[in-house]
Amino acid sequence: MGECVEVMREMFQTLARGDAVLPLRQTVWQPDRRGVFGAMPAYLGKPRAVGGKFITFFPENRSPYESHQGAVLLFDCDNGRMLAVVDATSVTSVRTAAASAVATDVLARKDSTRLAILGSGTQATMHLDSMRIVRKISEVRVWSRSQARATAFVESAKAKGMDSTLRSETPKDAVSGADIVCTTTAATSPILQGRWLSEGCHINAIGASVPPYRELDSEAVARSRLYTDRRESLLAEADDFLIPLKEGVITEGHLVGEIGEVLAGKVPGRRDDAEITLFKSLGLAVEDLASAVHIYTKAQERGLGTWIDFSGERGA
Repeated sequence: MGECVEVMREMFQTLARGDAVLPLRQTVWQPDRRGVFGAMPAYLGKPRAVGGKFITFFPENRSPYESHQGAVLLFDCDNGRMLAVVDATSVTSVRTAAASAVATDVLARKDSTRLAILGSGTQATMHLDSMRIVRKISEVRVWSRSQARATAFVESAKAKGMDSTLRSETPKDAVSGADIVCTTTAATSPILQGRWLSEGCHINAIGASVPPYRELDSEAVARSRLYTDRRESLLAEADDFLIPLKEGVITEGHLVGEIGEVLAGKVPGRRDDAEITLFKSLGLAVEDLASAVHIYTKAQERGLGTWIDFSGERGA
């Protein structure tokens, strides 16, 4: 996670410089709406890479199947040969939380210590890990529709040394007084209401990346100073943003900018300790691509990985 946070930091700055080609993801829903297939191609200028992620999202999955499953394909930019096939489940789980950590690092108050997590799945666990990298978290409260999974999360957190981890009965109880709020659910209607938010808190909203998923009510968005990973994705895919926009609660100008633009000094971040900041994450193919390059490079250095011979003749 610590390495991935730095990979995401560099990737966001590359994106802000315009040194990337990033079409909007293409999605195909099954007729029964049980799951969706997504294709996410991209080119990244630094580190130089081309490829894409091909992934399914089945929100009702339970062990042993993750909700996100697929592969990241990495290709050589000079001759087009495929370099690596990387597990997209692992990449998605880590890079999503690492991207939130970068946003938290530049937007949350420096003295933020109280963390609320809505949801108890893989992303809840990953966000606990990533938030601890960028802030000194001393208290964690988790809420989940599943009491059993929330209890398991608490036990896991305590095993990591987070003794002040509690299960909350309601989302409101979890969020009350929190400095950082992470929403990590597959909700299709808001689970976080703006009136619950404490002055000066920061929100990472990551669970809803395509319609009809939505985690925040319109008041939560309207009260917040809004940032995202990519402007085009927000305007096309984020019901957390598009619904309050349609309602007239906000305008397109409510978006301050992208996290990469904050890192590059193109737009300001938090202005004072009282305002509420919101990072609306959609998840980008360049995040997967940058992660795949890092993994591939480490695998080469350590002599790891299994060669798959598609051509019948091993390449150099």
